[in-house]
This record gives sequence, C-alpha cells and structure tokens, in this order.
Amino acid sequence: GLFVTDYFTRTPRKLSPFRSFASIELFHFHIPEDTVIAVWNLITFKEQGGTFGDQCPDRSITVYFRSGAPSVINPLHTHFPRDTAVPGSFALTLTWTLPNRTTGVFNVTSPLPGDWFLAAHLPKDEGKISVKGLYEECQYLFQPQLIVQRLVNIAVLYPGHITEQSMAPHNRSCLYKVFVPSYTSRVLVEVLQCRGAESCPLWLRVRAKAPPLHNSTALDCRENSPCQLALDLPFWQHWYYVLVEKHPGVPGVISFQVTVQLTDCSRPSLARPPFLPSSASMNMPHSFGSTGGLALGDSPPPADPNGTKHSVPIPTASPASEQCWPVRPTLRNELDTFSVHFYIFFGPNVSVPPDRPAVFVINLLPVLDSGGVLNLELRLNVSSLCGENVTVFGCLNHEVPLTSSDNSSVTCETESMAGFLLSVNATASLSRLRIPYPQTGSWYLSLRSLCATEHGFEPCSNVTAEVYLRAYLSPCINDCGIYGQCKLLRTNNYLYAACECKAGWNGWGCTDNAEAFSYGFQLLSTLLLCLSNVMFVPPVAIAVRSHYLLEAAVYIFTMFFSTFYHACDQPGIVVFCIMEYDVLQFCDFLGSLMSVWVTVIAMARLQPVVLYLLGAMLLSMALQMDRHGLWNLLGPSLFALGIMAIAWTTRTIRRRHCYPPTWKRWAFYLCPGALIAAAAVLLYTFVETEENYFYIHSIWHLLIAGSVGFLLPPRAKSSGRLGPLPRRKGCGYQLCVNEQEELGLVDPAVASINSICTS
Repeated sequence: GLFVTDYFTRTPRKLSPFRSFASIELFHFHIPEDTVIAVWNLITFKEQGGTFGDQCPDRSITVYFRSGAPSVINPLHTHFPRDTAVPGSFALTLTWTLPNRTTGVFNVTSPLPGDWFLAAHLPKDEGKISVKGLYEECQYLFQPQLIVQRLVNIAVLYPGHITEQSMAPHNRSCLYKVFVPSYTSRVLVEVLQCRGAESCPLWLRVRAKAPPLHNSTALDCRENSPCQLALDLPFWQHWYYVLVEKHPGVPGVISFQVTVQLTDCSRPSLARPPFLPSSASMNMPHSFGSTGGLALGDSPPPADPNGTKHSVPIPTASPASEQCWPVRPTLRNELDTFSVHFYIFFGPNVSVPPDRPAVFVINLLPVLDSGGVLNLELRLNVSSLCGENVTVFGCLNHEVPLTSSDNSSVTCETESMAGFLLSVNATASLSRLRIPYPQTGSWYLSLRSLCATEHGFEPCSNVTAEVYLRAYLSPCINDCGIYGQCKLLRTNNYLYAACECKAGWNGWGCTDNAEAFSYGFQLLSTLLLCLSNVMFVPPVAIAVRSHYLLEAAVYIFTMFFSTFYHACDQPGIVVFCIMEYDVLQFCDFLGSLMSVWVTVIAMARLQPVVLYLLGAMLLSMALQMDRHGLWNLLGPSLFALGIMAIAWTTRTIRRRHCYPPTWKRWAFYLCPGALIAAAAVLLYTFVETEENYFYIHSIWHLLIAGSVGFLLPPRAKSSGRLGPLPRRKGCGYQLCVNEQEELGLVDPAVASINSICTS
C-alpha cells in the first residue's frame, strides 16, 4: 500500500513533582484513521539558570499514554473513592542517558484513531519550601513529538458483495475495511474460493477501529472450512478492518474472494441489504477513505486489476441472532463547564419490564466531556416489587449496548468488550458508578430485571420494577469533599478538572485519610501560628514607652493581619477568614516588611516622615510585582540597612567615636538582636518544609518579634531636659546665656539674657 507520514510536536513544558493530577503536564494529540504505526519521541532535558543543567540530579520521569481521554493515574497508590471505576493506561519511565538530556521512544502498532493524551510528571519530592530566587532552580523540560504512518487507498468492502483478490508471491497480506452502522448485531466475514495453494493457507483477522494486530480476532482458513469469522455485538458507527494474511513460506499466487454480511438487529430475520437509498440510512460517512470511494446508493465501483466485486444472495440470519431493543435517548442540559445533566424523557423514574431490557443512551461530546467525571446513580423503588425477590442489573457499555438474551447472565463483558455492572435489590436499593475522564461517544445503559431462585437468576413474571435513574457529568468526584479543591485546568485548548487535596488527605477525590491531619492537630497548628504573633506585644510596649508611636502602630498592624492571615491560610477545616484571602496575604506581607523597615530607620535615628512613606511605597510596589520573589522583598530591606549604615558611619566620623557609643548597647542589645534575626531568616530559608511549617513558622514569628525588641533603640533625650551647658567664665564675671539659644532651638531675636552674675 501507499504510506503517508505525518509529524506532530508540542512546546516543551516544565515538569513538576507529583502531588495530585493538578500538578502533571498533559499533552493532547490526534491520530488520524488508517494509521498503522505511531511513534512518540519523548525528549527531556535539564536547565539551570538559562543554561544546561549538567549539575542537576537525575530524576526519573513517568509518562502515561491513553486513547480517548486523559489517564487516570495513581503513582502514590492512594485509595480511590467508593464506586469509582479506574480505566487502564500505558506507563513508561524515562532514565537519563546523558548528563543533561535523554530521549525515550514509545511505539504503538495500529493505534486507535482519535484523541490521545500524554501525562508526565516528576517523582514526589520531600515538600521543602524554597524561597523563590535564592538559588537557580533545576528545571526538567519535557517535549513529546509524534510521528504517524498511515495507509491510503484501503479497499472498502460493501456488505453483501464479493470482492475477488489475487495475492502476488511478494505480497504477504491484503487489508480491507467495512463500515458498521448502528443497530448491527453481527458481522460475518468469509473467505471463499481460495485457489493457488493446497488447503487455503490464509489467516483471517478482524479488528474494530484500527488495522488488526497479531492478537486480534483471527481464524486459520487452513483448518476451518468454510472460512467464516463472526463477530457478535460489534461497535456501532465504526470501521472494521479485515486482514487476509498468507502463511509464511507459501509460493505462487493465491486467489480468493472476501465478503461481509451485516445482521440488522432491528430485523433479526434479515441481513442488511446491499443497497440503501442513501448513505444517511446507515449513518455512513460519504467518504470511504479511498480514491473514488462511493457513497451508498451509487453503483459498485469498477473492478481494479487484482479484484472484482459483484452481488451475492443474502442468507437469512439464524434464529439465534440477537435481537435489539429500542434505545431511549436522553436530553442534554449543560449548566456549566463539566456540569451536564442527562434527563430521560418521561423520567427520572423508569420502568423495567420482566420480558425485555430498557436501554438508554448517553452521548458525550468529543474532547469537551472527557475531562470530567461521568456519574450514574440507580435507586430501586422497593414498593414496586410486590414482595418478589427482584434484582435489577444495569450494564453500562461504550459504543454498543449489551442486551444478551441469556437471562441467567449477569455479566457486562464479552470477548471484545468490557462494561460496568450495577445492581439494586430490596436489600441494597442504591448503586452508584463514577468514571473519571470517560471516553467520549455513546454510552449505553441496559437495565434488566431478574428474580433470584435456588438455581440462580431467572426471568420474573408479571413484576415491573421501577428505578430512579440519574446520570450527570461533574468536574470532580463529590467536588473533592471538604479537604480538597476542584480545579479547572487547561492545556492549550483542552480543559480538564482535577482535585487538589490539603490537610494530609490524598486520593482522586481527597478521600484517602491515611496521612490526614486530625482535628486536634489542625487546631494546634492554627493556634500556634496565630498565637505566636502575640510575641509582638512586648515590642509594641517598648515602642510606646520609647515614644516610637509610628513604629508601634506598624507592629500592631503586623500582629493583627499576621494572626488572621494564618487563621485563613489553614489547609483543613479549622479556618477563619475575616476578609478575602488575597487581601489578608498582602497586608501580612506588607506589615512584616514594614516592621523591618521602620525598625531599621529607627535604629538610624532618622526622623523624617518621608523615609517611612518611601518605604511603604517601595514595599507595596515590590509585593505587587511578586510577593514570593526574594529580591523584590530583600531589596527594600537592604536599602534600609544601607541608610542605617550611612547614618551610623556619619555619626562615627563626626564624633570620632564608634556609634552606638556604649559597649553595653552592642553586647546586650544589638548583637543578640542581630543573631536572633539571622537565626529566624536561616530557619525560614533552609529548614521550613510543608510538614514542619506550622511550628517552624511559629518559631519564625517568635524570633522576628523578639529581635525587634532587642534592636529598637532607646528613647532619645528630649531637648527640654538637657543638662546645663558648661559656664563660660570671663574676667571676674560668670556669664549666663540662654541655653535654648545656645542649642539653636529658639529664635535669637527673642532670646534674653537670664542673668549676669558677679563672682
């Protein structure tokens, strides 16, 4: 065949350690139909400070693959909520082959067409709280690339027609495809009139949606005569691929015929006719994928050099053919993103008769609905059972309803299809099912009522069970509970939702309490973080006593907003917010930095109010730019220290004596205060983690407030209480001059000589 190669790539993204699904990086790809191989090239490289991160440690990277919807992953092995179905996915771990770069390859032969999703993350870290900008962080960037190779001009089989084919010696196989419309209960593929070799050395393989693989449904025509392969309950509205493969080592040309018969379950006594008025009758796409392909209703295409087609009689289906029942649609009501309710006409109470199943269809839109959770709830009305031991079974299957006529069967699986089973009875009248990240398309729910007997389940007689049915789409499971937050995330143009848990709770719905904080622990951590701010009371008292009223006001502001910010910032249920979280956080950060600023300015003994206003404006600007950036916060503090250093140096040079002048001030106040502040900064920067945050940060509050009490300078002596200046003695006289004038504190024009004293 003729192959076409397509290339797809995505922008590199920074990976994060796994905490929840909200911390992964999700990539969305689309694989076209008729693809025979898909190769993902997974490129990972390190960066540090804008250069290659050769010194960064090697951290394993896990990549997940899934078709149709994002992967439901559980790398921490937490518990899922009750009644939650977990779909499977492929996983791959990348190891490093070079100091700063590695490449992995993931091949998928005959992948399913449509949407594919890749999820990647780093392993969970120790939860250290790092200060942004303190050092160059190691970044791990991940970039997936997709290369697909697809076949063009695949021959199309028309139901009820024979296609003749000759397989040359250098060819090993021939590939065909046939479209299976809705309400098809059986697909029969047959190889006829095999010539050119003894006992027809051919394999017949059939697969839905993509070309067959080695483990697809297969039949050895050499051992089966006639060579017929039947598929019951095929997927509706999909292409089925038929591969006729030659046994290895068979020489010469082999000729054969291939035909396909489709059984219409709405008319089980008839096979589907070869021609219909239009393609809409079978919901078949007008384009068959091959050059010159025809829509139904057109005449059959002309024969190609190796094959011909002509009509054959339609055999009557066997009496055992499956019968399908009417499918009741649901009404889609969109309330919000991933908030969709599916209403049943004349519902939500539905009747399940004893002699046939009740079938409903739920249509999920492509791409749009795969990022939420599909919820299904069955509630049995026990009063409708009339005392009978009735059990209502529900089978939820994707793309085809499972309505087996075997009344003793209570399974929702076949050889080629797996579904989800629900059951309700008089004892357990409620059943729920949650499917996170469901595949899009049509989901069919089949309800059957059976009576339990000594020999198992048997059909009930004259008992119509009534069931309350509720189906809806939600962003997260139970809105992540009280210990989680449901977040709406986006990757390019794809939206999905995930829970972000807190207070030690984990799991897909924040229901795993293996590491959860108890209520007492939450209360203790909240009280420690809040009451540790009481340590600012002594600095406030010292500031008031020393007449530093502006500084005292700043300390009170800091104490108030730090207390209520931490009361609002708690992850558990011990939370109290008097304002919006963002306002409390801004005021807490501003108060903390203003406390440092006014303390340093007071130590410099500079009184101009303009410095306080300048500090408030600079710090507000820095916090608005980045509240967690190191240099945005450290810059104003260093500027204040620079002002203090200049003031102290100026006084030292002018007085020719070290400032502050007394050794007691240095030994008992400045040095201890500086050491306490340095210890607080070291704890905050290098020791604080998510696990010890509540007590390390409380110690930070105590140390910072304590350092302010040591560093705040003593009260400046008032000019009115200065001691008398030394008297200047003249010849026989002691001249008494106004001391206020001598200090330059009054206008000399109004000054008067107090007295002239004789010796």
